[in-house]
Amino acid sequence: MIRSIINNHATLSIAQGLPQPEHDHEVVWLEVNAPTVEESANLQQRFGIETAPKNSSVIEDGHFLYMRSKLLALDASGTPHFGGVTFVLGEQVVAILCDDAHFRPFDVALQRLRRKPANTQSPKAILLVLLQMANDGADAVIDRIADELERSTEEISEISDGYNSNGKELGVPDLIETMRALNDKEELISLCIEAQLSLARTVRYLSSEVDNTTEADLQGLVNELTADVAGVKEHAYFEHEKVRYLQNAVTNILNIKQNQIVKVFTIITAVFLPPTLVGTFYGMNFAVMPELSWEHGFIYSMGLTLSAAVLPLVYIKRKGWLR
Repeated sequence: MIRSIINNHATLSIAQGLPQPEHDHEVVWLEVNAPTVEESANLQQRFGIETAPKNSSVIEDGHFLYMRSKLLALDASGTPHFGGVTFVLGEQVVAILCDDAHFRPFDVALQRLRRKPANTQSPKAILLVLLQMANDGADAVIDRIADELERSTEEISEISDGYNSNGKELGVPDLIETMRALNDKEELISLCIEAQLSLARTVRYLSSEVDNTTEADLQGLVNELTADVAGVKEHAYFEHEKVRYLQNAVTNILNIKQNQIVKVFTIITAVFLPPTLVGTFYGMNFAVMPELSWEHGFIYSMGLTLSAAVLPLVYIKRKGWLR
């Protein structure tokens, strides 16, 4: 699928597919998603753009500079989507090649280009806007992750206390579910970092294409974008460290709760083991058992059993093992 953005007398318009050949010189941006064989042939014939996968992240064929990058953006439903994109920079046109027909992180780019017509003066300026949008998309994903981590922090605190705000008892299954969610967030943040690293490389190659003398204003904007990409990357690293901290916290709480469970069973065993031993003695068939003929033999045996249970419990409590 191809979308063509046409600049006709400083007015931008979208055409589905390629325009008529006589309007090729008016095309400033081509968005290509999962092209068919026929569409790839037309792009090669009319614009000289190769859609075949490249073996390297950056390739220059004399007419175009191909820069492969990984991008992360929120789709229409607000779900993070990770995909590969190849930016193609030429003297007259910019193209975006993507094998995923559903990955469209630049749907609102036309609005930004229309708001500032100066951004359409050259392919480099258009590419700058597209890279800015890619960086903004990654920033939005990281901000969303940061909000979710704040909620995860509150959940971990509630699980540590044992009850949530509604009074529901929380335990080990809730911790396991929280850990699973944190693992998903860690993977997503790792994708954010990967996307920012590849985006920084693309911005660096764009900077090398800009002439510092004749395009000083554009170079200044590229330098600002370089700093913005680095800032978003640092934000991703910070959130990644936060996820690791929360994972360690959950692991520690899980270990404490499991130790508490083992402690309870240990105390129960320690309390009931002596009465069991007393009961075992009286279950033996000795020839002489004087307690059987005592008037209060039954009360004696019950008192002995109760004492055997209470004394270990008193000892455990004085040692502070119940805390």
